[in-house]
Amino acid sequence: MEGRAGASSKWDIREKVWDHLESTGLAEFPRPVHRRIPNFKGSLQACSSIQELDVFSRAREVKVDPDKPLEGVRLAALQARKTLLVPTPRLRTGLFNRIVPPPGATKEVLRICATSQGVKDYSVPVGLDGRARVDLVVVGSVAVSEKGWRIGKGEGYADMEYAMMVSMGAVQEDTPVVTIVHDCQVVDIEEELLDDHDLTVDYILTPTRIIKTNCKRPKPQGIIWHKVSYDMLGKIPILKTLRSREKQMGKDVTLRDEHPHLANTTRAAALNKEMAENTQPQAATGSAQMGQHHVESDPLSPRLEGSGTITTVYVGNIPPSLRVSELKCALREFHVTPFRLNWQGAQHRAFLDYKDQVTAERAVTSLKGLSLGGNTLRVELAKSQRNKGQGEINSQK
Repeated sequence: MEGRAGASSKWDIREKVWDHLESTGLAEFPRPVHRRIPNFKGSLQACSSIQELDVFSRAREVKVDPDKPLEGVRLAALQARKTLLVPTPRLRTGLFNRIVPPPGATKEVLRICATSQGVKDYSVPVGLDGRARVDLVVVGSVAVSEKGWRIGKGEGYADMEYAMMVSMGAVQEDTPVVTIVHDCQVVDIEEELLDDHDLTVDYILTPTRIIKTNCKRPKPQGIIWHKVSYDMLGKIPILKTLRSREKQMGKDVTLRDEHPHLANTTRAAALNKEMAENTQPQAATGSAQMGQHHVESDPLSPRLEGSGTITTVYVGNIPPSLRVSELKCALREFHVTPFRLNWQGAQHRAFLDYKDQVTAERAVTSLKGLSLGGNTLRVELAKSQRNKGQGEINSQK
């Protein structure tokens, strides 16, 4: 590749880079490099040059992606006794893990700590309130331009991670971003291909060069909620917690699926009906707060009682301070409002009845990992699927 992408889309550029790395023998394990942040011959050499950067020397806390070609940077950070943060895989359990080598670790042990296996064996999760203050961000790329425009593998995790770090106050506007690539991955990228959520880079390290991009394009200022889908919210539990926080701060957290011009009017009508069916007088909420069992149901469907078509979802680890209205609000936001809610606040649990199993299972996926009132909720299909009798309540203890 002669440094010109000459391609009309991000996918064209990705395919061209991946194909080139494979056809020229530059690709390294794991192979094939397609659909990955590609590892390449000379990646350790490129990584080691990070030690020449002042921004690395000054950094105390460094966030490095878990990709194979960035292994050398993770090792350099550990050897320099910096705090090393690595994003959790696909952000399933949180945002960061901190790599904690055993006391007196030899260079060989540090080398293992820098690998994907080491990330699993020597890491501790950092909670949202872990007060991470990241001084340097290192990301992988499929392609990057000398101006600092970056193209990842297309899943959006690096962009989302950065936006989440902004949201939780872990990075500032001037926190430098570095990427490590082979020389052939440095290509021309048209600026119109960039979206406002795309992360740009300040330094590019290759096996032969250190490029300072002097990129003036602003980095993402936080999570752009109108580009986030319910599907992404369901896959990334920590995103739900950040959204809840930002909503409390009065920010607009309307999701992509909720925008009027994108929403199907039938779906909107169905949602309004759901909300109307599940809005109860404040007196009912008050009684729930007193720890009494509190059941809300849809009066339009008495025929479902005991008919065997109900699927029940169990929600546990509910904090004592949580109000039933807050849970109902979360259910509405995820479009998983049950036709009946059995609130048992004193026992720190609730049961949600759904008319079909598909919605119930979607509720489990959407709510799993959601943090409300400081507790991560425990969400699963109830062991008994009908009649909230004593047997089921006992089975969930």
